[in-house]
Amino acid sequence: MPIAKRAKRGLTRRQWMVRSAAAVAFVGGTGLARPYLSRAADRPRIAGGIASGDVSASSAVIWARADRPARMQVEYSTAESFKTIIGAASSEALPDHDFTSKLLLGDLPAGQDIFYRVWFEDAGETGTSGQAQIGRFRTAPVEPRAISFVWSGDSAGQGWGIDPSRGGMRTYRTMLENRPDFFIHSGDHIYADCPIEAELKLPDGNIWRNIVTEEKSEVAHSLGQFRGNYKYNLLDANLRAFNAQVPMLAQWDDHEVTNDWSPQGTADESGYADDGTARLVARAARAFHEFMPIRNLPAQAGRIYRKIAYGPLLDVFLIDMRSYRDSTANNRDDRSDACILGPAQLAWLKRGLSASDATWKVIAADMPIGVISEDAIALGDGPPERRENEIADLLSFMKRVGVRNTVWLTADMHYTAAHRYDPNRAVFQEFEPFWEFVSGPLHAGTWGPGELDNTFGPSVAFQKGCSAEQGENLAPCFGLQFFGRVDIDGASKVMTVTLKDVDNRDLWSVDIEPRPDARAARTLARQF
Repeated sequence: MPIAKRAKRGLTRRQWMVRSAAAVAFVGGTGLARPYLSRAADRPRIAGGIASGDVSASSAVIWARADRPARMQVEYSTAESFKTIIGAASSEALPDHDFTSKLLLGDLPAGQDIFYRVWFEDAGETGTSGQAQIGRFRTAPVEPRAISFVWSGDSAGQGWGIDPSRGGMRTYRTMLENRPDFFIHSGDHIYADCPIEAELKLPDGNIWRNIVTEEKSEVAHSLGQFRGNYKYNLLDANLRAFNAQVPMLAQWDDHEVTNDWSPQGTADESGYADDGTARLVARAARAFHEFMPIRNLPAQAGRIYRKIAYGPLLDVFLIDMRSYRDSTANNRDDRSDACILGPAQLAWLKRGLSASDATWKVIAADMPIGVISEDAIALGDGPPERRENEIADLLSFMKRVGVRNTVWLTADMHYTAAHRYDPNRAVFQEFEPFWEFVSGPLHAGTWGPGELDNTFGPSVAFQKGCSAEQGENLAPCFGLQFFGRVDIDGASKVMTVTLKDVDNRDLWSVDIEPRPDARAARTLARQF
């Protein structure tokens, strides 16, 4: 991914007009500089909006997709008027990546609103420029200040696609109204295994009418079909508006590939590559990385687990509970070795947590720890077994080295819940108490709450999903679509977690006081 450094000093509009590789014209009366708009009817267009992601104190990823071979041009400013341009960069958008393009902007000022605009230039000799689109993000602070972000998962699942008459994917619009600093997408951005049909009958007798596309009309097997799933979601105006204003921290789960997939246990008629990787997973992973505003650095090529440092109050650890798991069902009777994170990722997470100086350490997970599931971690009441052993190892490590103020955020369950894990209720007791919060779906079928086991002692502080009378796979139009909001106070450092619904109602909330860092306390004690 090309890396763009911020200009050493700001350029005025006229200076930038002269120096820019793109021809720039002033629009009379607006005071804004923007790319020259060719009169040609077929100038390159932005297809699917723009997006930013993986924002830190000094960098961010910018993403867009063209409708043909082109070159993406990006310029950015701390002023909404773009009066002073602080930097610019460009990147190719070619057929090999379905005309998607990403740039890593570097050397950005910390704690600032950054406004950026994106346009495409024709890849041919004409250099024809298309219409620009404008977005914004806020870089992480270097001083303690208030932080607000949202999280959720599960989009366009169970056949519930975009019905314009019902407002499309409304949860994205509601989250945008909250004006968060960033958004954690906990996975299931797409449902590659769930085709979208033109019409679905609702329990009340009404009809849900989807926008339909050819690539989304059957289960994804080809690279084009996986790409088509992401392009389908970007037909929604709510999602495009959200992406332009709120940077994303993207994870994945199973439906980016197929239901309940595992690394070696998933294949279609194309089988496996020489290294044992399922070709189906490889195609799905390629489409995911093409369409997500995720960093793609040599040290982590293709890797999804990573840490995003968001100032002195927050580190976000985005983990991948799908790519390194064992390829068996989560069955207690199976005595073979099992894992959910894998040894390399588990060691990385331990190192990162123990080295973190941030007040809060958010562990963003694909799925919850204590909800019993054949696809997840929990097996039922009793001591840790199989995949639970990795979680026990991690939790006991955090207690042993004094890592505190960890909060787990996840989605996947298609209902919302707050779980409090307490060793006094647990069979395995070598850990400090912690909270886990579940949210979603963003725009998919809703289910009823699942069953918890007692291995790590979770209790339900709140949960909401479908009732028995409503049944399962309740359509989004019935209002049981959820997201969570996290606020960290810049002065007190108190974290407030609020579970919300598609209509922006606060369903439940809790204030969590930070505990003193045990590592710092031990260091201080050794000085006396």
